[in-house]
This record gives sequence, C-alpha cells and structure tokens, in this order.
Amino acid sequence: MLTIKQIRDDKEFAAERLAVKGFADAGTIIADIEELDDRRKHIQTMLDTLLAEQNTIAREVGQLFAQGRRDEAETAKARTAKLKEDSKFMEDELRVVTERLNAELVKLPNIPSTLVPVGRTAADNVVVRENSTPVNLPAGALPHWDLCKKYDIVDFEAGVKITGAGFPVYKGKGAGLQRALTAFFLDRNIAAGYTEIEPPLLVNEASAFGTGQLPDKEGQMYHVTADNLYLIPTSEVSVTNLYRDSIVEQSELPIRMTAYSSCFRREAGSYGKEVRGLNRLHQFDKVEIVRIEHPDRSYEALDEMVGHVESIVRDLGLSYRILRLCGGDMSFASALTYDFEVWSAAQGRWLEVSSVSNFESFQSNRLKLRFRDADRKTRLAHTLNGSSLALPRIVAALLENNQTPDGIRIPDVLVPYTRFEMID
Repeated sequence: MLTIKQIRDDKEFAAERLAVKGFADAGTIIADIEELDDRRKHIQTMLDTLLAEQNTIAREVGQLFAQGRRDEAETAKARTAKLKEDSKFMEDELRVVTERLNAELVKLPNIPSTLVPVGRTAADNVVVRENSTPVNLPAGALPHWDLCKKYDIVDFEAGVKITGAGFPVYKGKGAGLQRALTAFFLDRNIAAGYTEIEPPLLVNEASAFGTGQLPDKEGQMYHVTADNLYLIPTSEVSVTNLYRDSIVEQSELPIRMTAYSSCFRREAGSYGKEVRGLNRLHQFDKVEIVRIEHPDRSYEALDEMVGHVESIVRDLGLSYRILRLCGGDMSFASALTYDFEVWSAAQGRWLEVSSVSNFESFQSNRLKLRFRDADRKTRLAHTLNGSSLALPRIVAALLENNQTPDGIRIPDVLVPYTRFEMID
C-alpha cells in the first residue's frame, strides 16, 4: 500500500507513473485520498483539542472540590460530560473517515520504478539478456505431455480423476526429478546465504492482505470459507509475513529467506498448447527466495537476486532470456519485475519460470514491517522476492530439450540428486 506521503509529495508524478501500469483512475482516487486525508487531519485536530480541554477541566475539578467550591466544581463536571459526548462523536467520525481513506488507498497499485518500460502487454516487455544454446532434437521429438505419458512419469488423467484438471500426479522418475530439483534449488539458495523456512500452506486474511494478494487477487486464491483461510499462491506470502508487525534493527538487514512449498492458484486459463500439460497448473511446486532490505540498497539486492536465479538456470543447461516487464504486465504490488523464460524446444516457444521483483515499501507498509536506523528512527523496509525456481515449466523444458532416442538425459548438476542419469 502506498503511503500518504508518497502520494502527496508529488501527486502528478504518482498519477503519471500509475498510468504506466494502465491505472487510468489514479488522478481521481488521489484527489479523493487528499480530500479524505485533509478531513481526517481536521477531525484529529478537533478531537485532540477536546481531549486536552477535558484533561484541563478534570484537574480543575479536583482543585475546586479541594477548595470547597462545590458549585463551580459541579459546573465543570457538567462541562466535562458534554466534552466527552463531543469527543465520542468525533472519534466515531474519525474512524469512518479513516476507513474510507484506507479503502481508497488499497485501490492503488504500487508506483512502478522509472526503469519500467511503457507498455500494455507481454509483447511490450524488454529483453535485457539472452543466453541461447541450440537444441538438437531427435527425429520425432515430442512435447513434454507426450513424453510424460511415454515414460509414465506424470499422470494428468489420474489427477483429473482425483481432483480435477491442473492437479497432476508425478510418478517414479517424474517424482524423483521433482524432489531432485527442489533439493538442488534449496541447496543453491542456502549456499547463497538464504535461511531455509518451511512455511504453512494456508494463511489468514491479514497475511494475504499484507503481501498484496487481497483484495487484488481474491478470486484467484483458493478460500477455505469455514475457517476464512487462504491456500498460498506462493510461499512469499507465508515467509514475508513472518515479519508482519515487526521492527528489526538495521544491523539485522538484509534478511534472506528461502522456502519450498506447493502453490495453489485458481486461474482457469484457456485451451491449447499454451496451457497444456505442465504449462499451467492449479497446484504446483516452487522454491522461493525472499529478502527484507534497507531502502538504500534494495535495487542492488534485486540485481543480486536476478544474477543468482540466472546462475541456476544456466547450470541446468537451459536456453533462457531475462525480460524487464512493462507497466501493463506487472503485478499490482511490484515496483520493478524481471521475468525469466526458458526455451521449450518441442513446443517452439518461451516458458516463464521465474519472476524476481522489488516491492519497495508497498508490502512493508501493509505489513507494518519497519527497521530502526542508525538515528534510532523507524522506517519502512523494502521487500523483494523471486522464484528460484518454479518447477513445472522447468520440468517441461528439461524433458523436451534433453530427449534422445534412448530416453531423457538428466543434466549433470542434477544427477547427484536424482541418482539416475536417464529417464527411459
């Protein structure tokens, strides 16, 4: 959530940058926020005056009684009663205006960084780096959904029977590959200084609000209505909320965490090869990295995270490219996002496998996540997160790009984890 200061310091800049995200109503909402904030301040001033007068009269009443001036004391007490009544009215009014102000604030997405390209769709994203290695597929090469069936490693039909579309069952070496990738990603993250976390898979409403999933993406989350809990769309939600309502010391920064979890998303998608097989799922596994940073170095941290994810993708032997997302393709909460895509040779297209984002203070303002600086003042921290990595499309690319006439070759870095070199 944006702060009032962010909005009021430069209204024109805020409206201009929010328009980059395609948010056309920003100017109107900002004007409403200003008006409500002015009203809130006015009411607060009136309330403070009333409360101060009450305190003054309360002290006078005691003195008047002590001096035997009972009539004057009773008159003062009556005045105090009226002041209390007025204060109660002002407190109610302040609560209503504050709720309306917060309701307007949560409508605004994060202000995109000046590095964010102007654009409306994925076609407007900017490729900042590409590392492509030719993939020589054998004759009769298959897409991953056919490979999964051929080698009996992922059963999509069984998942439909048990749950529904988008919930695959991994079997044999398919399950082994999943486990191997998870361990490999975690080990790489831990070696880079991230502390492993095993988080809950369900979160409460406050947690989902804190990282920006609510109210923006309420319809995309699975909701356990009886307990008002939400299945996480990513472990970022659980892990970042470890520091909700917290003040950390500047010396504790940066805080680096990594977590593996299953992720759940209701997004329905469409039909065709773009969503076939492992391309889009309702349940999938992902390893996440999360950082809490000093505002002065969060963009340096973002570059470090991008470099870290890149090293993992490169070591898997996959062709990849890194894109800086345009305003129209960014998430509600992000200030700047880099996407990683790997080349799917059998499908002949790029598959997104990671997003690495800086949220600046947008999440921390919602979370009330602050740090105490060198002057002992509390300030909002910056939060960042990235997929390191999401498994389904990594698996799809590995299966397709490494298929041979004799089976599917496992990348060398994964063999110590899979303990097999081929899927055959």
